[in-house]
Amino acid sequence: MNNGIDAAIRYAEAENERFLEELKDFIRIPSISALSEHKGDVLAAARWLVDALTRAGVQGARLVETEGNPVVYGEWMGKPGAPTALIYGHYDVQPVDPLNLWQSPPFEPEVRDGKIYGRGTSDDKGQVFMHVKAVEAWLKAVGELPVNVKFCFEGEEEVGSGSLPGCLEANRDLFQADVLVISDTSMLAPGRPAICYGLRGMAALQVDVYGAKGDLHSGIYGGGVPNPIHALVEILASMHGSDGRVRVQGFYDRVRDLTPEEREAIRGLGFDERALARDLGLSVLVGEAGYNYVERTTARPTLEINGIYGGFQGEGTKTVIPAEAHAKITCRLVPDQDPGEIMDLIAAHVSRHAPVGVRVEVQRFDGGRPYVAPLDHPGIQAAIPAYEAVYGTGPVFTRLGGSIPIVEEFHRILGLTAVMMGFSLPTENNHAPNEHFDLGNFKKGIRTLCVYWNELARRGLGEAEGA
Repeated sequence: MNNGIDAAIRYAEAENERFLEELKDFIRIPSISALSEHKGDVLAAARWLVDALTRAGVQGARLVETEGNPVVYGEWMGKPGAPTALIYGHYDVQPVDPLNLWQSPPFEPEVRDGKIYGRGTSDDKGQVFMHVKAVEAWLKAVGELPVNVKFCFEGEEEVGSGSLPGCLEANRDLFQADVLVISDTSMLAPGRPAICYGLRGMAALQVDVYGAKGDLHSGIYGGGVPNPIHALVEILASMHGSDGRVRVQGFYDRVRDLTPEEREAIRGLGFDERALARDLGLSVLVGEAGYNYVERTTARPTLEINGIYGGFQGEGTKTVIPAEAHAKITCRLVPDQDPGEIMDLIAAHVSRHAPVGVRVEVQRFDGGRPYVAPLDHPGIQAAIPAYEAVYGTGPVFTRLGGSIPIVEEFHRILGLTAVMMGFSLPTENNHAPNEHFDLGNFKKGIRTLCVYWNELARRGLGEAEGA
């Protein structure tokens, strides 16, 4: 390591207790974007971040207004000719229900067994805060960064990032950079860092089936009129084959296959499918034939039925033929599937398979495109020695089965490749009671980012991707 990195890391280690107390202050703000009663708390969290960036030495920290919650922006542009990184994260958090399952109050952070507990500790306040403190360490200990940085922290990630694309479109010059850096993913396991290079997209729909104008007595009408639940079950059953493949015509037409090298890398992870089945209380894992569990859940498309409802749902029995039935469906998509096209294909499939006598409608909800980054990008390659220097081992390259739709929007609008350097663990209860963040990874994450900025400067990025 060089003297600048050493000085930055020494500063971070010396200030670790202060960093932890400041993180607790950040977590105490109940910035739940999904609940309107917390609108003021979301704004308070944004203002708190502006103050934190200013204290860190970042210039021009301010709120950028959007149609929804504001974006927190700041920059340090003191290295002409060096790469410029746009650091993205979010300051909003998930609701806390069910509250009775929390061992400590979700917005009263508590440290237990080397972990900090509270809503947002892992997703994403803890990881956002690491970026602020890594930049602070360089600026306070060295007086400058080896690269230029801009910050883009939003307050709507947990509700779909509805306002951010428009904000990026309206402020292209402000957010323009050479590379996008994100810490909102996870490591593979304790001590095993990972760089996520792919995200699945998403398409969400609802199927509504209608029969008679009202519920009917099954003893009088049963066997003589259409039953919407029967019809719905028939439609849903037609969507999958016994081999686990989706039977919607055209569903796989645009799927980009994994390369032999990617499949070999996945096999090299040594994932224990039997252990996972035991942990989940299952006798066996299932899915698309010809692929292992990791491939199925990260790099292959899916169609999942998330909920079915209709008819009588109460205790006991009620002899009715329901007037309507409904199902909620989400698809996880892979390159080069298009969410709009997939929704069209499913709607056509539903229409073709609708039984006689019922009326069927398809509602369309959220959609997000999949994203895959090139592994040879210098921004991604610069992360390898940064992890090695701190964790003593290089990262594995993984795809994430979930979706972060805004990543593809950054690529579409600004032309940026994303470097997804996550420091949380898969077991840290994101979106669930007792969310927590390992404090060892909090410290190591700051150190890794301190090294990363130097590696990025050393390698360079050539012409700005988004120029």
